Amino acid sequence: MNPLADSPLKGLRVLELGSTVAGPFCGRLLADFGAQVIKVEPFEGDAVRTMGKRFEEKSLYAASLFRNKSLISIDLRTQKGQEIARSLAVKSDIVVENFRPGRLEAWGLGYQQLSELNPRLVMVRISGFGQNGPYSQRPGYGVISEAVSGLRYLTGDPQSPPSRVAVSMTDYITGLYAAFGATLAILSRHASGRGQYIDAALYECAFSFMEPWISAYEKLGHIPMRTGSRLPESTPNNLYPTGDGQFIHITAMGDAVFERLAMAMEQPELARDPRFSTAIERGRHHDEIDGLIAQWSGQLTLDALEAALLRADVPASRIFTIADIFQDSHYKARQTIIAVPDDDLGSVAMAAVVPRLSETPGAVHHSGHRVGQDTGSVLQNDLGFSQEKIADLVAQGIIKCEVAASAFQEAK
Repeated sequence: MNPLADSPLKGLRVLELGSTVAGPFCGRLLADFGAQVIKVEPFEGDAVRTMGKRFEEKSLYAASLFRNKSLISIDLRTQKGQEIARSLAVKSDIVVENFRPGRLEAWGLGYQQLSELNPRLVMVRISGFGQNGPYSQRPGYGVISEAVSGLRYLTGDPQSPPSRVAVSMTDYITGLYAAFGATLAILSRHASGRGQYIDAALYECAFSFMEPWISAYEKLGHIPMRTGSRLPESTPNNLYPTGDGQFIHITAMGDAVFERLAMAMEQPELARDPRFSTAIERGRHHDEIDGLIAQWSGQLTLDALEAALLRADVPASRIFTIADIFQDSHYKARQTIIAVPDDDLGSVAMAAVVPRLSETPGAVHHSGHRVGQDTGSVLQNDLGFSQEKIADLVAQGIIKCEVAASAFQEAK
């Protein structure tokens, strides 16, 4: 890694008008790799600040999701607020937004309106159901769109109602696609000289993860069902009990890996059994092989199982809690958890930047700031506003600015 190399997105300016998770996560990914990201929040703050845990009255979720960004607070419901946002958008390379389709157009901030002023602008448009179609005006949080995608139907145990992962999974999936789309659009702009917009619908991004089952329904009429910890047509690939009351996940779907598992079980004949000799046959007889593995695993402790499977080169792991992760030697060796400077807390732990680029890696410079902490500096440095003008906008209720009562009063 070359520590002196420029970040790959250095020089790009991003205006983030998104809220909650999908839009801010897209912006966070771009900021991690060097883009200047200016995030606009309402006076009460982004809804993310009410999610997750708090420490000393600070949102720990926002500290991570808003990292590396300049945070400004504007009332976009006002004409002057919209004018400020428009001025920032025209000077930006990318605008990220996740309002309901049509909201930005009503404010004069839609893609067609902004691209007339800045033809090179790339706009990332995140919504529940896309910019058109009969569902486009429905309110669409990630988990609601996940339900429409079919992905939610497959999550959980077959005897129970559909479950969910305890994070905003579909928002993260969509944020990844959105950042990928923005980067592709910037690459395309190098050749065409023009920007474009990215229509990233939450339900479609989640639906793309249904890939194994789309053609299976079209050709076979197969409707997949929840299978708990087992991955269908990938056998063995399941969670198994241990003798000390815990669980271990084992994945040995490949023929060579299954043969190694059979050896570790001291039952090498299983690899020659016609029911289990190929991956397809194992899939057809998943209950039988899962039962045999569970019978074996239930006689050993978790530690003994992990050691035996590691020696046999069989992919397996206990299920980590966050406490396990903080103590794990591999996480520590790769510095997967980093301590990030925080103005209020000194530092706060969060996930390192991924993926890891060898020559132009991303970096985290600071945690998420307070609401309006950077309003004054952004308006002054990026738009050339005087301190007097900023103070006047504060007095009119157009912007929220942390330092208005001190520095700007002195300027008067």
